Amino acid sequence: MTVRLLSIETAVPDTVIRQEDVSRLFAEQPGMTRLGTRVVRSAFAGAGVSTRHTVLPELGVVASGTVDGGDAAASPFVDPTARHLRSPGTHARNQLYTEHAKRMFVTAARAALDAAAPGIELADVTHVITVSCTGFFAPGPDVRVTKDLGLPADVKRMHLGFMGCNAAFPALQAAYTACRADPDAVVLVVCVELCTLHLHVRNDPDTVMGNALFADGAAAAVVTGRDAAAPGATLELVDFETTLAPVGEEELAWSVGDEGFEMILGTYVPRIIDDHVTDALAPLLDRAGLSADRIPLWAVHPGGRSILDKVQGRLALTDEQMAPSRGVLADAGNMSSATILFVLERLVRAGDPGTVAALAFGPGLSIESALLRVRPASETT
Repeated sequence: MTVRLLSIETAVPDTVIRQEDVSRLFAEQPGMTRLGTRVVRSAFAGAGVSTRHTVLPELGVVASGTVDGGDAAASPFVDPTARHLRSPGTHARNQLYTEHAKRMFVTAARAALDAAAPGIELADVTHVITVSCTGFFAPGPDVRVTKDLGLPADVKRMHLGFMGCNAAFPALQAAYTACRADPDAVVLVVCVELCTLHLHVRNDPDTVMGNALFADGAAAAVVTGRDAAAPGATLELVDFETTLAPVGEEELAWSVGDEGFEMILGTYVPRIIDDHVTDALAPLLDRAGLSADRIPLWAVHPGGRSILDKVQGRLALTDEQMAPSRGVLADAGNMSSATILFVLERLVRAGDPGTVAALAFGPGLSIESALLRVRPASETT
């Protein structure tokens, strides 16, 4: 039985922020030391990010230097006159998450289902799996998607919360398992992350690196084993693997603080990934009888430029193979769990057939991987 992603659709907020503007804004904040300012400029310049998207239009207004008193004036995040960033409490941040995430979950889900039509209709959906680590509300995103799209009331629902940047992989694996168990299953997977709600002005390098990388975005996919027509190329799910690196648990972590969520992105994370990525991939590749040099297509979670550099060097990947990951990082930043679906979307839209190895990294330090196969449009009916 072949289980495929019939569609992948992505969505981002309207507000675009340029890396050089945000770097200047953070470097100029009161309380930043000379060393902190140098760290900001270095981290932002070396992050591999050009633009990002945010649900905070006031951040775009202040970062660009355009103070018009509109959205920025009433914002808990910025003082538009002084161009100072404020630090609202977790409650205020989570209220904004609830407001914006509800809409983005539904927007991305609807787009994925529209893209899977006419082979898949709303009434065909049997499972909804939602993913997020940047906020909470209940009834949760799974309920919101089900009700707002008018899906069957008996649809099976699951929410994966607070798992971090690699959470799309267990979501896709759960979808794969459901489809293998029920040939008629149609699973809607939706990831939404609003990372910019947890920006902080601090001098420590971990916080600065998070400010330089993280962004907001949503992605959704329709997964099924049905022999349904698709409008273009699709992704076949082949196999999954997960492992925990023996070191680094304290280097990549995510916790709830009084002023938003606290990200620890240690400077040793790229080195740990470099040391352990080959061993993490070995079981997956061995089962398929493949080696890294025989896999033409790669989707590596762009957790940062240094992580991509280490993976590329360790696995001897070409610049062309890394282009989808580096392109997403440059254009949209790190959107946590949604990001790997942005990379896979680029591979599907390119339409080049072949095996895909996908990788993502999360708290723990956990390494998730998968083998997929791009199937051209001529094979999707």
